[in-house]
Amino acid sequence: MGSRTSTFVIRWVNLLTMLLAFGVICYGIWMSTHHDECHKYLTLPVMGLGAAILIISLIGFLGALKDLPILLWIYLLILCLILVGILVVTALLFIVTSNGSGHYVSGQRYKEFKLQDYSSWYQKQLNNSQNWRRLKSCLVKSEDCKTLPKLYKTLKEYKNAELSPIEAGCCRPPSECGYPAINASYYDLSFHPVSGNRDCKLYKNSPSIKCYNCDSCKAGVAQHLRTEWRLVAIFDVILFVVLSALYFVGCCARRSAARARSAKARR
Repeated sequence: MGSRTSTFVIRWVNLLTMLLAFGVICYGIWMSTHHDECHKYLTLPVMGLGAAILIISLIGFLGALKDLPILLWIYLLILCLILVGILVVTALLFIVTSNGSGHYVSGQRYKEFKLQDYSSWYQKQLNNSQNWRRLKSCLVKSEDCKTLPKLYKTLKEYKNAELSPIEAGCCRPPSECGYPAINASYYDLSFHPVSGNRDCKLYKNSPSIKCYNCDSCKAGVAQHLRTEWRLVAIFDVILFVVLSALYFVGCCARRSAARARSAKARR
């Protein structure tokens, strides 16, 4: 790659990422005004990410604009650390999400999930009372269980539905309990549960209780997070490839800046 071309690419890529950083920071500010505690706790990480992108991009942009090798050295060092960090995080994500799979319910189109099928790290985090208290409050406020009666107006529609992991684990008792479903939000709990699973006694028809204290709900959340984190891991792989290419271009830009400085010094 030509020396001037590499400098041009670094300059404009970092200008674009600076604009992206401003957008991330603005999004973080918007989240801080959102009165939903389930989203507000993400405010500082989002704003911190935006600030980090802004600082790194500014260093790269100024280094390429002014042909300053020292700034480009700093930029490449930070980029190298980011690449190493992405590798570590991606490996951990694949390790943590390696376990866990659902079990099809006879006569149903959805899966049910068991907490013990997931990694010990998942189990430890979800069994932590403080963590689960916060997650449970978010689940109660969410529309996952509230919308089921609107989506499935008849019992037949409900039984044929492809429920999400959270809907299957948190909005209904486990199938092994044997409670007859009256509709998408109500079960006949007068029947003695067939199974000794403690979730059978924890489930209530109340919208604020449902099966939010059940292990099946924790397993549903674990499966939901597993799916999301797998997507994040795939995105990280793509990001690693893109940043590796940018790192190569940055190396060319640094050499170009060093030669330009050396030429000026000889004049």
